[in-house]
Amino acid sequence: MNKDIIGSLRPALVMTLLFAALLGLAYPLAITAVGQALFPVQANGSLVRDNGRVVGSTVVGQAFASDRYFHSRPSAAGGDGYDGLASSGSNLGPTSRALAERVKADVARLSGTAPGPNVPPDLVTTSASGLDPHISPEAALYQVERVAHARSLDPANVRRIVEQAIETPLLGFLGEPRVNLFKLNRRLDALGAKPAA
Repeated sequence: MNKDIIGSLRPALVMTLLFAALLGLAYPLAITAVGQALFPVQANGSLVRDNGRVVGSTVVGQAFASDRYFHSRPSAAGGDGYDGLASSGSNLGPTSRALAERVKADVARLSGTAPGPNVPPDLVTTSASGLDPHISPEAALYQVERVAHARSLDPANVRRIVEQAIETPLLGFLGEPRVNLFKLNRRLDALGAKPAA
């Protein structure tokens, strides 16, 4: 009877070890090698470097606090937000008092920067990951006046830069039009404009 049990367990143990090696080692290593060979920039986080120093990523959101920059949507990832090691939403639901108060305060603060139009929702709500590098074209256009004033630029030129930065949905129908803030802010920095006094 012991021989029967050992005989039955042996194939199960061999198959477990085989698939652990195949799916736990060989497959991930093969996919990593293919990614590094065919898509090295994307496989390494789409990092952007200035003089050898990493200044950001085009696929991970980050905070932009200065009025010279277009601001990201809020982030609940980590204590200060935009923490790649703590990517998550806030888990606050639509009936949450804390969420309602935060959004109300953000709307009041943003309304003072661009009186008139309604504040776009993505400027006061977090994304599911907390690391979304994009905002809607409406949210970017909402900030044009503030950025143009801070950089001493003509608002029409800044608006044109935003319109040129709008990314269309994949294949024309997958997703929504969006603006990558890191790329947009880098484009503005390339202009070399001095801040307003």
